[in-house]
Amino acid sequence: MTHFFAGDETVEASFVLLGPGSELTWHNPVRSAERFLPASTFKIPNTLIALETGVAPDANFTIPFDSIRDRRDGFWTPDWSRDQTLRSAFQNSVYWFYQETARRIGETRMREYLRLFDYGNQDMGGGVDRFWLEGALRVSPLEQVEFLRKVHEGTLGVSPRSTEILKDIMILEEQPGYVLSGKTGTAEVTTTRELAWLVGYVEKDGSVWYFALNLEGEEVWERWGQPVARRQVVVSILRQLGVIAEQ
Repeated sequence: MTHFFAGDETVEASFVLLGPGSELTWHNPVRSAERFLPASTFKIPNTLIALETGVAPDANFTIPFDSIRDRRDGFWTPDWSRDQTLRSAFQNSVYWFYQETARRIGETRMREYLRLFDYGNQDMGGGVDRFWLEGALRVSPLEQVEFLRKVHEGTLGVSPRSTEILKDIMILEEQPGYVLSGKTGTAEVTTTRELAWLVGYVEKDGSVWYFALNLEGEEVWERWGQPVARRQVVVSILRQLGVIAEQ
């Protein structure tokens, strides 16, 4: 593939693309096999687990906002300070909603599903409501795309209904030639260094390509903190690779 980040010494980056027929393309294969904190990309499995356990009956499942329980120091957007549905919490990456969902799922059931999904290192160290945010859970870009493939193809071991609800709320953009779905995730590596993900898949002409973008560096938040910025990077790479048409 074209090395989209060639010559950029301010960021460590990897990009994995799993295409039809298990065709694998990547930038930085060493980093692509390394495991990292999943951050909010864990909202994908967390959504499935909430649906499968009945904690969330559907995409309209609502949790009221509690400013005492849910507010914490650090980055905060005003959109988070309101009641959230499963759909809005996923699409706006509302961490407190998924923390409360994880508490209701409970440690035992959460651990069982991590094992069923074979998700990363399956380590819940740090607590049931934070192990994916700042705890011990780690997953590689390669594992992310394989997990997404199982989700989309229905081989993960969950109900078709849960899978379809997840697919619906994962849609990022629908264009004449393709549909792009995914989830971002961002974590602090050090006080000056950030990790950013965008994982998902693109559907075109009946075929599916699964991708994982992973970025790390001291200017990652400034350059790619907004989800739309990461989406633009992924779309640009997909165009360079000929997966979607140039505009």
